[in-house]
Amino acid sequence: MSVAVVSPPRIGRPAIGALGFLALALGTLQSVVEPALPLLRGELGVSNGDAVLIGNVLLITGAVITPVAGKLGDRYGGKRVLVSLMAVVSAGGLLASLAPNLPLLLLGQVLQGVMVGALPLSFILVRKHLSTGESQAAIGVVVALFTGGGMVGMLFAGRVAEGMSWQWMFALPTIVIIGMTSAVMWLMPHDPPIESDNRIDWPGVSLLSGTLLAFLLGLKAVTEGGGVSPLATGAIVAGVAALATAWVAVERRAASPMVDLRMLAKPSVRNAFGLTFVITASFGMVGYLFPQMFGAPADGYGFGADTTDIGLLLLPGAIAGCVSDSIGGIAARRFGTRAVVTVGAVVTVATMMTLAALHTAEWQLALAKVLTAFAAGIGTTALLASTATGVETKDIGIATSLLTVTRVIGTVLGAQVAGAILDAWADPVTGLSTESAFATAFTVAGIVAALSLLVVRNITKMGAQA
Repeated sequence: MSVAVVSPPRIGRPAIGALGFLALALGTLQSVVEPALPLLRGELGVSNGDAVLIGNVLLITGAVITPVAGKLGDRYGGKRVLVSLMAVVSAGGLLASLAPNLPLLLLGQVLQGVMVGALPLSFILVRKHLSTGESQAAIGVVVALFTGGGMVGMLFAGRVAEGMSWQWMFALPTIVIIGMTSAVMWLMPHDPPIESDNRIDWPGVSLLSGTLLAFLLGLKAVTEGGGVSPLATGAIVAGVAALATAWVAVERRAASPMVDLRMLAKPSVRNAFGLTFVITASFGMVGYLFPQMFGAPADGYGFGADTTDIGLLLLPGAIAGCVSDSIGGIAARRFGTRAVVTVGAVVTVATMMTLAALHTAEWQLALAKVLTAFAAGIGTTALLASTATGVETKDIGIATSLLTVTRVIGTVLGAQVAGAILDAWADPVTGLSTESAFATAFTVAGIVAALSLLVVRNITKMGAQA
């Protein structure tokens, strides 16, 4: 006796539209902090090191939730998990919009960081309810709107912060997220969970989160306000090392690890890991330095730009990043990964070294952001695409998740180092970063980017080394 297979119900354009506008609102909420960092520093009265944390804690949450979001969706149903994550994001957005101080704002950002898991869950939903061709088109719409939301946030943050208050930068996208989540609940049918023997690596998630947070807080303590005693510095280093060692031990023994570190035994993945880390660390420095210099007082080396102007000046770089992400894989296939990464590194090094000596006009910084964003985007995407095609099919998810986490860690580390440099070279009287601090940070970013040239020479064809 045969058993009839019941196909999942199809979804229509309204459901896809709800997912798309949810992605748009999430992208907006994620991007409002960058152009508003100088404003938030002034409003909250915090240092560069503290300001870096505002953006970095969101990225950290995203890095650790991404590898488990898909597993949760398969186990409990994509719709159920997506709605649950959006409830957490909404709570974080509302908390940030009401935060009277830095600690509560940071907590709000931590909760908002789970938004990164929305994309794989959206992909699960459309793939279950649409044909292959239709799901590819729907996924393209969702990704495009999430990216577009980032650009909206760049333009939206300043006008709202200056016309209303910075709290509304978080409140307005959160209101849209709540509305679109309700629409998804109404329009999207429930998807049945998929039975799986793979366990979720909660110890690995917890230890990676703790390691990253301990490192960032430790780096801030060591570099800020004259630093701490050598004994305290040693204790911080030992604590971070212990957490990192415990995480590695857990991942190596886990039946279904969050990040399968055994993939690093493959030369292609190991090289891609190192290059991705170096490239994103350099770009993380750039991403923090530019808004700070744009917003620095105009009576010195800065330009006194407000949040709206900063968003406009950063927007071309955001567009360049989107374009480079879309063509990185094509460029790798046509010219080879080594050539793409080498050109990107050379462009970044030349741009940073030039900027260290010449930063007297806004257009110089805006052009530098475009060049570095394009170089970083095309390089990391080329590495991601080459790795995905250079490993066995069963290892694609493991390898790409490792690179995704690496991109976030590199970006977070780079931004924190940039903030530490600005704090270390701050004027003791005014507390403002000096021009030499920015020149030093630009030089360091160029040196970090140059490190990739030491690794890229080992790359031949990614697939040949897998």
